[in-house]
Amino acid sequence: MDEQSLTPESAIDRLVKKKDSVKLPDGLNDKLDELFSQLRINARAEDTFWQFYQSINKYVEWCISLPWFTESKDILDLDYAREKLNEGHYGLDMVKDRILEYISVLALQKHRNPDQKLRAPILLFVGLVGTGKTTMAKSISNVMGRELIRIPFGGLGDPLYLRGQSRLHPEAEPGAIIRGLSVAKTRNPVILLDEIDRVADDALNTIMGVLVELLDPEQNDRFSDHYIDYPFDLSQSLFVATCNNTTRIATAVMDRLEPIQMPSYNDEEKIGIGRDYLLPRALIDSGLSKEELIISPDVWLNVVRPLGFDAGVRTLKRNIEALCRKAAMMILSGKAKQIVVDSTNVKTYMPQW
Repeated sequence: MDEQSLTPESAIDRLVKKKDSVKLPDGLNDKLDELFSQLRINARAEDTFWQFYQSINKYVEWCISLPWFTESKDILDLDYAREKLNEGHYGLDMVKDRILEYISVLALQKHRNPDQKLRAPILLFVGLVGTGKTTMAKSISNVMGRELIRIPFGGLGDPLYLRGQSRLHPEAEPGAIIRGLSVAKTRNPVILLDEIDRVADDALNTIMGVLVELLDPEQNDRFSDHYIDYPFDLSQSLFVATCNNTTRIATAVMDRLEPIQMPSYNDEEKIGIGRDYLLPRALIDSGLSKEELIISPDVWLNVVRPLGFDAGVRTLKRNIEALCRKAAMMILSGKAKQIVVDSTNVKTYMPQW
């Protein structure tokens, strides 16, 4: 129904039906009922009524979109988790063991004390660019069957991005945490706080203050977004943070984190990652079969280190993808049916010093 054809009273009734269509916390129900009462008082002044109505309608839409009582069911199978972690990551045994330990504790706790809330550890993956920090966080959400909310902190300069803005502002909306929960539709996702050391200098202190509240188990069961203005329980969310180094992270934040060092890869490890993980995926993405592109064992070092040392595997991934694209173009154009990259032609396919 078009809003212009509604009377003020029928418009208010529609808001009440929206609110009653989902289960909301009692306190939030009371808050909305109070807003509806204020709206009824303003019903006679139609010039201001519809502006007030639009504001409250937007607020109701956000409130009913949030998973106040909805949780996803965890997959707590150690063998499954170990298999998936090994599929997605080469080495990193200490990191994998720490994740498996957490899943074990969660499984045991839920079996023996199903009504007890478990305080999850807050993992901080520390490492150079390309060492797999963000990918590991995604793997945690996959092996546990939880939704993933990624919040990038790189260059972040306004704490309102996290906390939202008061509804008194005309263009106000919730912060990134609440927006993510609205999309995830579950109150126990994995929340990835990515690159928390790359916050803008002038906002470092205030954003670290928001992080303290987010990560403190004594506070995050009543996280308050300025727009929603009603506490949301984040205590069952699993927070994972990443950073390149910890020097710019406040001590109060570090006290709430469990740092896990992501090691740099040596050449031998990169060759294993490239050969067993990255190449098979790149072949599929390029539409190639494994018979159409073959990389000789003696040139893998050229693929791994064409332009010098790199701690991570992002450059390696880009090199393999570029190689696959060139092979696909040659095969599609009929210049070759099979590409074999060896010492005689590697410089044709790979950039070199």
